[in-house]
Amino acid sequence: MSDTTNEDCCASSNETQSTQLHVAIIGSGSGAFASAIKAAEGGARVTIIEGADVIGGCCVNVGCVPSKILIRAAQLAHQQRSNPFDGLENSHPQISRSLLAYQQSARVEELRAAKYTSILESNPALTLLKGYARFKNENTLIINKADGSEEELRADRILIATGSTPSIPLIAGLTATPYWTSTESLFTHELPGSLVVIGSSVIALEIAQAYRRLGSNVTVLARHTLLYAEDPLIGEKLNECFEKEGITVLDHTQASHVSYDGELFTLDTNRGILTADKLLVATGRHANTAKLGLENVSVETDKLGAIIVNDKMETSTANIYAAGDCSNMPQFVYVAAAAGSRAGINMTGGDAQLDLSTMPAVIFTDPQVATVGLTEEQAQTNGHEVITRVLDMENVPRALANFEIDGFIKLVADKSTGTILGAQILAHEGGEIIQSAALAIHNNMTVEELAGQLFPYLTMVEGLKLCAQTFNKDVKDLSCCAG
Repeated sequence: MSDTTNEDCCASSNETQSTQLHVAIIGSGSGAFASAIKAAEGGARVTIIEGADVIGGCCVNVGCVPSKILIRAAQLAHQQRSNPFDGLENSHPQISRSLLAYQQSARVEELRAAKYTSILESNPALTLLKGYARFKNENTLIINKADGSEEELRADRILIATGSTPSIPLIAGLTATPYWTSTESLFTHELPGSLVVIGSSVIALEIAQAYRRLGSNVTVLARHTLLYAEDPLIGEKLNECFEKEGITVLDHTQASHVSYDGELFTLDTNRGILTADKLLVATGRHANTAKLGLENVSVETDKLGAIIVNDKMETSTANIYAAGDCSNMPQFVYVAAAAGSRAGINMTGGDAQLDLSTMPAVIFTDPQVATVGLTEEQAQTNGHEVITRVLDMENVPRALANFEIDGFIKLVADKSTGTILGAQILAHEGGEIIQSAALAIHNNMTVEELAGQLFPYLTMVEGLKLCAQTFNKDVKDLSCCAG
């Protein structure tokens, strides 16, 4: 029979906690949870601090998951109205935006429970503390709770993973109107007859096309051109695809005033007066850092408030790390998760780095935009003498078989060595192609080496091989399987 008393057990437990490395994580999204899991594996006890009603951050709740459900539903509706096959009769889809919204919410709740709540419940090293955190000093956080009380939390290491929030442009009258951000557009139960979208990048274009395919009349206001930060050919060709679907794209257009009369939005623009049932503002996102008290710990940020980190996720202040959209890293959930994992390793004594030189990116329009590595302009700026090839998708057998020949594949290579530096793709299922290009660049492959690889016939990714072959041959002179 054991002599150990309850007091001895409690004392032992408290002593263990006092000597065990304590990691505090502000936020509960993908970066936060990836970091928490790694830190726990590294022997730390972890406190996750979240002020919102639900955990999980942007991606599962109001970003990737609900948006891809909406996009997929819209694609199926579009295919019912207009399919490319002579033997299939088109039909008018019966759409219930309300039922779709319920389904989106149900899948969000299911994934949040599976990927976040269950992890908290099953990992004893993780504790959730509800409230909003701000820094008192380098090792102390003040937590403001919902009941108005405050709690101080000390930690050996602190990770900031607070995500981002939609940026709203300074347009006269806008804030007095019931405009949509991406969140409202994803979960509304109504399908507007007309929609104006302010914005010309990822979120704006994905949602604009989805609503057009669900049945709304859509106008996009682009301050410059579509996806102006990408290779110019991408925006040009995507614009053509949008116009074929009946989406009005107004380049070099800005609103100077917005009003709402209870039924219609009215926008004064440099291209005239526009009206619409709904207005979506999707002009980017900014880091959630303003209320963290970063000035108390001398954490350096850029001019937009994003926390500056190195490739180990370290900030300018020792023992404070950052990951995800609140940092100066690309705003992609898989980057946030990778950054969080490395932060978790490094906070518990490891030495992990994150290399973004071959980071693939996908925009889920249809055709999809997929990129990796350097654009032609970036390569030239970096000192490369480059050679490029553009393969129109009409030269890819699978695209021909699908009767979906919109878009192109572009490869950028160093002229002297043939080493592949970048790939830009606009194609149906382009997101399924880009990882092969990323692996080729990561492994320093030349265009000749890529051209010599075996690709399954009648796959979209075979287009990469074909494009690589065009550096030395005319694709029209190749046989069917392009061996």
